[in-house]
Amino acid sequence: MATSFNAGHLAAAVPAIYKDGAGCGACFQIRCKNTQLCTKQGAKVIVTDLNKNNNETDFVLSSRAFRAMAVQGKDQDILKLGILDVEYKRVPCDYRRNLGIRVEESSQKRSNYLAIKFLYQGGQTEIVGVDVAQVDSPNWTFMSRNYGAVWDSSRVPSGALQLRVVVTAGYDGKFVWAKNALPADWKNGMVYDSGVQITDVAQEGCSPCDDGSWPATARLI
Repeated sequence: MATSFNAGHLAAAVPAIYKDGAGCGACFQIRCKNTQLCTKQGAKVIVTDLNKNNNETDFVLSSRAFRAMAVQGKDQDILKLGILDVEYKRVPCDYRRNLGIRVEESSQKRSNYLAIKFLYQGGQTEIVGVDVAQVDSPNWTFMSRNYGAVWDSSRVPSGALQLRVVVTAGYDGKFVWAKNALPADWKNGMVYDSGVQITDVAQEGCSPCDDGSWPATARLI
């Protein structure tokens, strides 16, 4: 699924951007500074992994994302360069679908262990907390971030499940409530429609977010 996600325009980011997984799924607009080779708008990429092997660049782009920055007919030229000076800014993610919940293969229903990954997260926010409960139950159990966008718990109740997600929004946080997130017969490897989507934009520490500027510069490979 990863290779077809966002038309393959994917990126690995340094720890400061990946944020121990909180930045996984964030969208960035990236453009290179060489106007002879690259378009003014650049390419929109989604962070899907941690760049832990190269401290010289903020991002490592997929070849499709790298080529998407180029003016027509110059994509092979920028691939040959390998390393580019770029500008980038975080932008809202916009999907024409609801937030998806993937049940990870490590989940074990008999032992009440559930691991989930959020897909197609909209807006310009970060998920900072997740609680799970039976549908219509007031008894919530917190989930822990395992790695990246994966959250898990070994105390998940049986039956159909609801999720309460805490996201950064505005200058504070808010709950996004998926009242029928997973059916009672949830299965490993399946992706379920949460019935909700996130559209908020977090403003804290993000003064350039609304003025259209390109505040950050970096090199990428």
